[in-house]
Amino acid sequence: MKTETENTIRVGIAGLGRSGYCIHANTLAQMKDKFIIVAAADQCPQNRADAEKEFGLHTYEDYSELITAGGFDLLINALPTPMHAQAAIEAFDAGYNVVSEKPLAGSVADVDRMITAAEKAEKILAPFQQNRLQPFFFKIQEIIASGVLGKLIHVRSNWSGFRRRWDWQTLQKNSGGSLFNTGPHAVDQALALMNWPEAPEVFCRMSRNNQLGGDAEDFCALTIYGENLPTLEIVISAYVGHAEYRYSISGQYGCLCGSELELEWKYYDPAKAPEQPMWPEWSKLRSYPLEELEWQQDSWRLADADLNNASGYTLKSLPEGRVQFYNNIYDVMINKAELLITVPQPRESRLTLTLRHHHMNYANGYASLN
Repeated sequence: MKTETENTIRVGIAGLGRSGYCIHANTLAQMKDKFIIVAAADQCPQNRADAEKEFGLHTYEDYSELITAGGFDLLINALPTPMHAQAAIEAFDAGYNVVSEKPLAGSVADVDRMITAAEKAEKILAPFQQNRLQPFFFKIQEIIASGVLGKLIHVRSNWSGFRRRWDWQTLQKNSGGSLFNTGPHAVDQALALMNWPEAPEVFCRMSRNNQLGGDAEDFCALTIYGENLPTLEIVISAYVGHAEYRYSISGQYGCLCGSELELEWKYYDPAKAPEQPMWPEWSKLRSYPLEELEWQQDSWRLADADLNNASGYTLKSLPEGRVQFYNNIYDVMINKAELLITVPQPRESRLTLTLRHHHMNYANGYASLN
C-alpha cells in the first residue's frame, strides 16, 4: 500500500456499490501519487469484505460511523440519491470536503442546504459529472465552436437502450427513474452545448411501463428551447432495441451525427455557395429548387484501445474522464485551482428544469411537465 505524504489526499468513500466501488475506488486506486483510500462504508457485508481485501482499507456499516471516525480529507458521496444531502451536510459539519455523485440531490432545496453547509465549513462541494469530460463531447464542442456548422438549429440527444430493471433506481421513493438516473448526464451536456442559458423553456413527457414492480418512469422525452437557442431534444427510453445516434446536430451550414465511439460531420462554405435569386413565379418547370452544394466531410473515431475499462450502461464512459475530474480535485485542494465542474451548473439545471418526481402527477402512468 502507498506510503502517505504531505500532499496525499486521504479519501473516505460512502457507498461501495457500482459507482462507489467500480468507478470511484477503482479510479483512485490508480492515482496513488495523489490519493489514498483509507476508509469506506457500505451496508452490504460482501462489498465491505471486497474493499478491505482489494484496497486494504478500514470499513464501516454506516456512513455516519465513517464520518465520525474521520481520518480523511475528502468524502466521496456515492450513497443512494435520497442520502446525498444529509451525508454531505454531516461531512461538512465534520470538516471534510465532498465529491457528490449525480444527481447532486433530490431537490433544489436539498442542494441549497448542501451549498450552505459547504460555505459555512469553507469546504469544497464538487459534483461528479464525468461525462462532460469525455473525448467525444470535447470533440463535439470543438466542431461547434469552429463555426463550420453555422448557427445550430436542432440537437437530438438519445440515451436509450432496451433493458428491464428491478433495482432501487426504479422506485420514486428513491428518486429513481430515467430522468434522475440518466438525465443528469444528458441535461448536463445539453446545457453545456447551449453555454448554460438562463431560464430556457422546457417541455417534458414521461411514462412508466415497467412490468417488474418499479413505479418511476422508464421513458422520458425532454425538449429544451428558447429565444436564440437551438431546439434540443433528449430521449431516454428503456424500449429502444436498435442502434440510434447518440447525437444528431443540425446547423445552418452542416450537420453532425455519432456517438462516444465515432462522429461524422459535413458542411459547406456559404461564401463559396452560388447566389440563388428568389423565383418570382410559383415555380419553374414544375419543380422545386435544386442545387449541388460542395460538401466538406470529416470524421473522428475513438481508438479501440481507449475502450478498456469503460463504464456505464448507456454511454460508454472512458476512465480518462474520471481521471481528469480527480486531477482537478487534487489541484483544487492542493494548488488552490478552480473547479472544472461547479455546483451552480447542476443546481441551475435542476431549478430550470424543475425535475421533482415526487411532485408530478402520474395519471394513467404518465407525467408531463410544461
